[in-house]
Amino acid sequence: MRSLFEAIQWLFVDVLYKPLDWLRALELETWFGANLLNWIFMGVCVYYTWYWIRQIGITKETDVQDTTAHSFLG
Repeated sequence: MRSLFEAIQWLFVDVLYKPLDWLRALELETWFGANLLNWIFMGVCVYYTWYWIRQIGITKETDVQDTTAHSFLG
């Protein structure tokens, strides 16, 4: 059972977290380079937020909204 947990530790520490160790070392050289992934994510979020708002505007122009809940209220 111990070897299973050591294998999980090896997988995460020596394989999956190596790019994060590289980014941590890069931060000492250049802050912008170390945060490049964050800048990319922020750019993607800004683009899709803009796209979503634009689609809402298109839908709002063509949408006819009837505010009466029932025909006997109008």
